[in-house]
Formats: sequence, structure tokens, C-alpha cells
Amino acid sequence: MICWAFSFVWVKVAYESFGPITTVFLRLIISAVLLFVFLIISRRLTKIKKEDYKLILLLSFFEPFMYFMGESFGMQLVSSTLAAVIISTIPLFATLFAFLFLKERITPLAIIGMAISFFGVGTMIFENGFELKASLLGILLMFVAVLSTIGYSLTLKKVAEKYSPVNIIAYQNFVGIFMFLPFFMMWEYKEVQEATLTSNSWWAIIQLAVFASSLAFILFTKALKNLGVTKSNMFINLIPVFTAIFAWWLRGDVIDGQKAIGIVIVVSGLFVSQIKKKKQ
Repeated sequence: MICWAFSFVWVKVAYESFGPITTVFLRLIISAVLLFVFLIISRRLTKIKKEDYKLILLLSFFEPFMYFMGESFGMQLVSSTLAAVIISTIPLFATLFAFLFLKERITPLAIIGMAISFFGVGTMIFENGFELKASLLGILLMFVAVLSTIGYSLTLKKVAEKYSPVNIIAYQNFVGIFMFLPFFMMWEYKEVQEATLTSNSWWAIIQLAVFASSLAFILFTKALKNLGVTKSNMFINLIPVFTAIFAWWLRGDVIDGQKAIGIVIVVSGLFVSQIKKKKQ
């Protein structure tokens, strides 16, 4: 979660030279190369079975493709902190979708927690009554990323039982490269050729590839395999706290009173939703 929290800050730096599609495209290439080199050298590369091709394809569709389509364009329109707060609502939506599609029971505390968290998001988004503080399109795109993560977690649970985390992320990012390639060629290839590339932007891309696209996903896959979908996603609650601190520390983002209150409310609601009553 610390790696992913940093990614919200690094993405802003990368955007100084690269477009959103280029940023994702480059980080996936670097990540896939590093992971496959590691697997080949360590002799841990596992071939994907034919019956699992669809699962890997679906995994790559949710993340990196749909998730980064939502996050990358959304990050251009909203602040790092707000983006992280919206992403932190993933556990709430996971609970809701589990109820709708898996018929899992939602506790009253989960409903209360969901209401509290959405109030917290509203505190950060709106000011002066109902005047929209952030871009509505940016907010909607960030929620596309949220829904993609839920689909990803449910699919990953099935794949994680068959393959190691490093193998899964290597294949996932490799397939993702070809999903983004047509959009890169159509939308941003010419812009990259004419853009002024800075060392800071390249360093941000490398950090995104190593930590956010590789290490974070490997650790999350390992955690999900051992803790399960619900408990693993619960740790996403910590992302907005880390991101607000890192954005203030590295980029000088302002954490005003209203934003601080919104963060506290969101995180409080998320933890309330996870409380389970002990049987007497």
C-alpha cells in the first residue's frame, strides 16, 4: 500500500513529460522485462496452461488495462490525495458486489461505514455547499478504476492458487502491453517524439515500474492468497493517509482543514465497515 500510495505522486511527476497512456505503456514494458529476466535467471518461469489463458486475459483486462485507463486519465483531472481517497472506497464496493453477486450478507456496521465514507469523500469533493470542488469526469474515471480492482481481485483469487505471484504479474503486465499498444500508437506516439523529456519524469517512470507495477502487485497477490479478498482489500484503507503525507512531503500539496477532516471521515468509515460483532 505504501508503494501504491507513492505511485499517485510519481504519476504527477511522469505527466510533466509523458501522456497517461505513454506512462502506463512504458512502466508495463519495464516491469515485464525485469520480471521475466528475474524468472528466467532464477529458473522459476512457469508456463501458463491453456485452460488458464482466459483467466490471465481477464486479469490483464481488469488490471492493468481498465484500471489504468480510469486512473491515468482521472489523475489528470483530480489531485493525488482525492484520487487516493476514491481508490480507498474499494473495500466498500467489494462488500456491495459480494452481496449482489455472491449473496454474501452485509452487516449493519458495513452499511454505516459505507455511508460515513461517502460523506467523507463528499467533504473533500464539495465546498461552499454543493459547489463541485473537483472535476466530475475525473471522479467518474477514478471510480472506473475502483470497479476494475474488484473484478481483478475476484479473478486473481482463482489464478493465485495455481501460479506464483511473480509469474502472474509478469504475464499480466506482458499481456497489458499489447492492450495499450494500439491506443499509444493512435493517441500519443507523435506527442512522445515531440515532447521534452526530463530526467525527473524518466525516474518517475522507473519507480512506477519497479515499485507500483511490480513489487506492489507481487506483495498484494501474496497477501490475497494468504488472507483472502476481503482482508487484503481492507489495507487499501491506508492509501489516502500515505498519499496525503507523501504529496505534502514531495510535491508541496496543501492539506487544509477540510481535506484533513475528509480523510479522517473516509478512513473511519472504512474501518467501521470492517468491524465484526463478537458472538456472546
